[in-house]
Amino acid sequence: MKESIFKAKWIVRGAIDRDRADVLENGALFQRDGVIVDIGPLAEIEAKYPSAEVIGSDDHIILPGFVNAHHHVGVTPLQLGSPDHPLELWFASRMSARDIDKYLDTLYSAFEMIASGITTVQHIHGWMPGPLEQINKAALQVVNAYRDVGMRASYCYAVREQNRLVYESDEAFVARLPADLQASVAEHLKKQAIPFADNLALYDNLVAENEGQTRTRIQLAPANLHWCSDNALSALEERSLRDDAPMHMHLVETAYQKEYARRRTGTTALKHLGKLGILSPRLTLGHGVWLTEEDIEIAAQHGVCICHNCSSNFRLRSGVAPLNAFEKHGMTVGIGLDEAGINEDRDMLQEMRLVLRAHRVPGMDDVVPTGPQVLRMATEHGAMTTPFGKDIGRLDPGRMADFVVIDHRKALWPYQDDQIPILDSIMQRAKTQSVDKTVVGGEVIYDNGRFTRVDRDQVLNEIAEQLSKPRTAEEEQRIHLAKAVFPHVKKFYEGYLDGEKREPFYAPSSQV
Repeated sequence: MKESIFKAKWIVRGAIDRDRADVLENGALFQRDGVIVDIGPLAEIEAKYPSAEVIGSDDHIILPGFVNAHHHVGVTPLQLGSPDHPLELWFASRMSARDIDKYLDTLYSAFEMIASGITTVQHIHGWMPGPLEQINKAALQVVNAYRDVGMRASYCYAVREQNRLVYESDEAFVARLPADLQASVAEHLKKQAIPFADNLALYDNLVAENEGQTRTRIQLAPANLHWCSDNALSALEERSLRDDAPMHMHLVETAYQKEYARRRTGTTALKHLGKLGILSPRLTLGHGVWLTEEDIEIAAQHGVCICHNCSSNFRLRSGVAPLNAFEKHGMTVGIGLDEAGINEDRDMLQEMRLVLRAHRVPGMDDVVPTGPQVLRMATEHGAMTTPFGKDIGRLDPGRMADFVVIDHRKALWPYQDDQIPILDSIMQRAKTQSVDKTVVGGEVIYDNGRFTRVDRDQVLNEIAEQLSKPRTAEEEQRIHLAKAVFPHVKKFYEGYLDGEKREPFYAPSSQV
């Protein structure tokens, strides 16, 4: 048995409600084989478990490990040459991205996540050329990277069976293109197409391969309404119900997606999912920026979860998700860093501050996000969007010993008045350099700037070496193709939103 005691000046077990946190002063937690067994005053814990190694000091505060509930890639689109276009144009510009080893790519962002206290990630993989064997191999590279670095990860492969470049069928869009461009675009889209049955086979293969693993789990991901037929959505729901496996689905990330849903279904995307019978606590909606008030009420009634991707929505001009409305209806809302955060990295400490700030509506009503609320989003609620559920997300006996140890003296130097609750002080002031340890399953996987399982410098050097090589002929061809198709993608959306009424949930300023 592997046993240890972690002690700290403060241990934040989790949020009690949106206004209060459960904070234990001069406390300790005892873990055995990766599970929290006991938590309480330091003197009591040390007396009960005298032979256990004691880690930590009065310089530390311990918080539940953060959950990045929506993540895709390692080296970012910007690094690979794609600026922050609006989402619908971003897909076209990203066609030119360099090829990179998926194992190294996954480790790149895992380092950033772990260094900011993230212990669990929801990795939504996609946009891979087939066939099934090739995608299966790439999926295992991703999963094995998380296993090797010691992180907890939920993996899903995003199902896309149609409308891969714009919000109409591939065939119809290709037919719009100039004759000299049609064949090359059609060939590019064909490479990304795999039979729907292969998506189900991939999921089953990964579930079987993952048997016996404690830090990785597999779930499902219908990529978005425009990417999936109703038959596919129903089939994925059947598999989810069979295995009690969560599903993570992008939905109404942009106004264009809201309009697409209206054109396709005659109603909202959320109501259409309701008609298909797939609204449940097993479903997480990524983004949800353009949900209507009625949509939110329906989603809340069915226990549907939301993942709020604040940085991504700002960067890609997608809009501001109505977080205050989600909270008013008691929804389970996690936080995702998506492709990258506001500072082109994966820093959950920073993202929590952005969430705190982005929804502070004018006025004096107590409706804005609070420290305990946002902590709950980044931990307990994020956990509920993954297959790990109540196994993680709080520091309670019986849950996994996943947590972040922050040096509060370094975070709050040179002074912090004690009239401010310690959690608020840490959330508003702590930077990644004050993260002392990141612990997963009782194991310290990050210790004072050093990753204990994988050599970060070696991985970064390998990535630099790979990407310093000249582009392959195929990569050069994709650059040319992306530039050629980009204006045609933009033209497709001309007038797409004409006549749509848009009224914000809350407005930060006024024209008059």
